[in-house]
Amino acid sequence: MFAGGGGCLCVRVGQNRDMLRGRGTERAALEGLVGAARAGSSRVLVLRGEAGVGKSALLEHAVASGGEMRILRAGGVEPEAGLAFAALHQLLWPVTGLLDALPEPQRDAVRGALGLAAAPPDDARFLLSAGVLSLLTEAAADGGLLCVIDDFQWFDRASADAVLFAARRLRAEGVGLLLAVRDHAGVPVRDLPELRVGGLDEVSAAELLIERAAVAPAAPVLDELVALCGGNPLALGEVAGLLTPEQLTGRAALPDPLPIGAGISELFGRQVDGLPEPARRVLLVAAAEGTGDLGLVLDAAKRLGGDDPDVGPAESAGLVGVAGSSIRFRHPLVRSAVYAAADSGRRRAAHLALADALGGDLDRRAWHRAAASVGRDEEAAAELAASAGRARARGGYADAGAALARAADLTPDLAVRARRLTDAATASWLGGRPGQAETCLARARELADDPRLLAELAQLRGRFELCSGDAAEARRVFTEGAERARESDPGRALEMLADAAEAAGNVGDDEALVEIGRTAASFEGGDPFLRSVLVGIGAILAGDAGRGVPALRSALASADGLDQAARLMWASAAASHLGDIDASARHIIQAGRVARVSGMTGQLPVVLEFVATAERLSGRFTLSAAISDEGLALAREAGYTNSAAAHLANLAVIAAVRGRADDCERHAREALAIAIPHRVGLRASIATYALGLLDLTLGRFAAAHTRFESMVNAGPGAAHPISTWRSSPDRIEAAVGCGEAARPILTAYERWAANALTPQSQALVARCRALLAEDTNEAVAHYQEALRLHASGNGSPFEEARTSLLYGERLRRSHRGGDARGPLRAAMETFQRLGLDPWAARAHDELRASGESVARPEAVALNDLTPQELRIARLVAEGASNREVAARLFLSPRTVEYHLYKIYPKLGVSSRTELARLVAT
Repeated sequence: MFAGGGGCLCVRVGQNRDMLRGRGTERAALEGLVGAARAGSSRVLVLRGEAGVGKSALLEHAVASGGEMRILRAGGVEPEAGLAFAALHQLLWPVTGLLDALPEPQRDAVRGALGLAAAPPDDARFLLSAGVLSLLTEAAADGGLLCVIDDFQWFDRASADAVLFAARRLRAEGVGLLLAVRDHAGVPVRDLPELRVGGLDEVSAAELLIERAAVAPAAPVLDELVALCGGNPLALGEVAGLLTPEQLTGRAALPDPLPIGAGISELFGRQVDGLPEPARRVLLVAAAEGTGDLGLVLDAAKRLGGDDPDVGPAESAGLVGVAGSSIRFRHPLVRSAVYAAADSGRRRAAHLALADALGGDLDRRAWHRAAASVGRDEEAAAELAASAGRARARGGYADAGAALARAADLTPDLAVRARRLTDAATASWLGGRPGQAETCLARARELADDPRLLAELAQLRGRFELCSGDAAEARRVFTEGAERARESDPGRALEMLADAAEAAGNVGDDEALVEIGRTAASFEGGDPFLRSVLVGIGAILAGDAGRGVPALRSALASADGLDQAARLMWASAAASHLGDIDASARHIIQAGRVARVSGMTGQLPVVLEFVATAERLSGRFTLSAAISDEGLALAREAGYTNSAAAHLANLAVIAAVRGRADDCERHAREALAIAIPHRVGLRASIATYALGLLDLTLGRFAAAHTRFESMVNAGPGAAHPISTWRSSPDRIEAAVGCGEAARPILTAYERWAANALTPQSQALVARCRALLAEDTNEAVAHYQEALRLHASGNGSPFEEARTSLLYGERLRRSHRGGDARGPLRAAMETFQRLGLDPWAARAHDELRASGESVARPEAVALNDLTPQELRIARLVAEGASNREVAARLFLSPRTVEYHLYKIYPKLGVSSRTELARLVAT
């Protein structure tokens, strides 16, 4: 299925000494990386430079520096850039014996991707990538690991994504990862440490020219050659060997243009032209084949006819090297020159001969058949589509998308072409190639006339928009598509209505949600649970609680046994519209757990948006921030722009409640820059709310009131009713603090909370009533009722502490300092435990003003943990093993062990039992 083991085909044969001349800085960087990996730290470095500048020689130097370390090597080869996981197979094959040490979901995903077992679950990209990280960590366990990857720009996308995922998460596993990539290559390595490999310095370049030239160059000629070659060692060496003594000594003019840069390919082309035809034929087939399989190359070259193929003259000329069963080009530009010099007919013939010679290697055969085709060719298209299906089954979505798009180009039948373009759009989107997905989608829509396919295309288009585009446009596409599919595909039509509701919810368009609910009630077929949720939400928003509440409660009654993340998220939405914050959070947190180990891991960034929000509303700010940090990284890797905005907005709220103004403003600004033009009102309103909450946290009540009012008064796409409802207690506090009217806010909040039977919701209503009570005794009664409700439920400790703070402030201002000290002390201790310094300071100041001299309590150690450490500590405290933690957080078990080694001393515990006890407090 894949090209076998060894290193890259396109390697330098000799001349490493020339390439390393004057490379002291680069060698030191590589030796430092190797030494760090040997000592147990992980380092990643990208070597970037033009072809021929010496990147491969530097990689060889790193390998030589590795000594007895375990070395894994791979090199991208252009003909295999569309074969999913071909490069990963090459890199990991020597260590597949370590797979049993991985957590089961990761192990199965890696085995499936490498063709060693059944395919992993659909869209298991993060499980696979985490499995690669775990496998590299296991391979580094005994003395460190050095991974050396050349020509990364030619890695297939599935392999590149998995390697980059691991690279961004390496910390202290003892892995050194080196990636060599050409200048201007479209590979997303910008966020990794990079070393620019430029030309040699003038002295080293001159030394190389003098050493390689037939005669000593004259000084002016030497200076001119150094300047013209730009220090490129390959260009310097080739030019020095080709110039005549007269040209070198200045007695004859230098060629114009000098054969460097693009001219190097022409130079190699002239060398190829001088070879006998049997040798040229071998070179052309080798250039088309790309992986260096000498037996396959000779077999295919023989099939082209003519004299028996002969590689000897090409080897004697130094254009290729033959070692064992491999044929290797001296340099990638040699291969490029050979391929470019052949006309299209000869290239197609070479690919066809390779396809015939490959036999049972169906994936490589399919690509060569496609390269040999002219015009429409259903047989070649079907082979390529089948190859795409195999890639998709292993999780190689981007490569499957490329194969399906090429198969569609070859497909004669318009209906089949539309089907393949649709599949290409889906695979490309899942593979993180939105541009290719949009192109395929547009082409498919021009061809499709089948109603069911048109419905599928509409749903795809809407989902693309919802994830990374205009949420209002997504709602329109879903709604219109659902109506068109109502008769031909009722099940999909209801799904599209649900998608439309999700989009409308993101926009903040309640009128659209009401209409979607009415439409869903008239639909037949599809999922009854989903219909009940849509009908119930629409009715609630229309003010018809008599119809909406029973529908939502009926849906929730069947939610306990749900085991799909998407359905759990709809259950959470139902609970939220009933005002049951606790149930909403419970369903969302369960959805996150399910998504991490299921086939929905590709949608995990979206699920984590709601998990992070649920944890924040429950008062677990540190954990919420840790989840949003993870979700933000995954959203950016997956290309889910709107999900990134959600995580940024949540991080802004958490920074606000902690009083971290710079972080709050930065996160909010980034979220708004995405959410406003994309009309994602839910995220825009949360980012704006964060800025108002920051003002409230810092005691700037008038500024907070102004900010909250701007959030409420903005229209759909910039505001959201849910944010308005949930922010009501904050808005009332800000209004009271600056002397503005707050009674209308309370009236609206009471209407919304009428269906919310949870203690948490009713506690907040009681607190708001207390704030607006003019009579102190009435206020005290409301505060006491609020605290009773807080204590009877499992709500947010932050909100309970705020109630205690406001209660104590009211008592102190009423000259009841003695009574105020109890609630103020409780508030201060809770705020301090949660790491909310501005709130703790406010309670502390109030406590001192009440007449009690008290020092601030010690900070809780949990607040000193990093986001990664906190996530691990929480799961371990819940009883998860290291392997289970690794599976759920897309880490390696050894990384979990490393973090626990740091967590225990930070928290002052020595066992899992002690850790669980501390986390539970």
